Parts: sequence; structure tokens; C-alpha cells
Amino acid sequence: MVAVAGSVWFQPWALWVDETVNEALPSASATPRGPTTDEPSSASPVPVPSGPVTVARGTFVSHEHATTGVVRIVRLADGTHTLRIEGLDTSNGPDLRVLLSDAPVKEGKAGWDVFDDGRHVDLAKLKGNKGDQNYPLPAGFDWSAYPSVSIWCDRFDVSFGAAALTRT
Repeated sequence: MVAVAGSVWFQPWALWVDETVNEALPSASATPRGPTTDEPSSASPVPVPSGPVTVARGTFVSHEHATTGVVRIVRLADGTHTLRIEGLDTSNGPDLRVLLSDAPVKEGKAGWDVFDDGRHVDLAKLKGNKGDQNYPLPAGFDWSAYPSVSIWCDRFDVSFGAAALTRT
């Protein structure tokens, strides 16, 4: 009975089942609303591009599981921001989440368990362990206070992989 309960909790079969997501970059059709937190403030209006603009990016490093891909913060034409993961390739697992964190990204085992220690925001359940996916950021959210992204296994409190965000 204990072995069955342990198996249900651990979900080892998830490691062999891939979930691929191929979402297109969202487009916003609303009229731009002027400067946002990543744009300088001035007396004259700042032109806002009509299409998506990458304002930060990073590349995943592996932690508990081999993880590759790119993460971007994209400002849409309406001024909203989306966290976009492209070309993700990691293991599947139980209770994987996308976290924004104030923790620095460290290579190897030193970076496995730091992303929920300080300030962090749990954006959502990871949609798939492979492919391209989007996570809208809450309105008014200051993403620049969270310079790293982790694919976080909440069940075991460990990072599968993480990326440091650099402003572009």
C-alpha cells in the first residue's frame, strides 16, 4: 500500500511522457497606451511600436534536469507584457510551475533550490515540457524586480532549469 501511495505522489511516469506546446506569440489589437515601466518618462509622448518588442531575454541553464530554450519578456502593442518561452526542452514532472524570482541564476547544483527562497511569483503551471508557450504578466506588475525565471518542480522544491533575464 505504501509503494502505491508513493508512486501516486511521485508520478514517475510523467518523466517519460512529453507534452509539446506550440503557441504563437500573442498579438494585441488595442491602441497603445503610452509609456510603461520599461520606457523612459518624458513630457512628450513616447512612440510605442505597433508590434511586439522584446524587452528582456535569457537562455536556460540546466539544474535538476537537462533544460534548454530561451525566455523573453515581450511588450505587446497594447502595453501589456508576456513571458514567452521558446524552444523549451526539459523533462516532464509532477507539478511543474513557471516562477519569476529575485534569486540569481547559478550553474549546477548550487542553483537547484534557491528560486522560492526570496521574493518570487508563481506565474502558472507549465503548459508543456517542450515547445513554445506564453504566460501573460499581471497588469501593473514590475517584472524587472524579478531577474530570473525557473521551471520549478513545486512537489520537490527544485529547479529543472533557469534563465537570467537581461534587458535588451
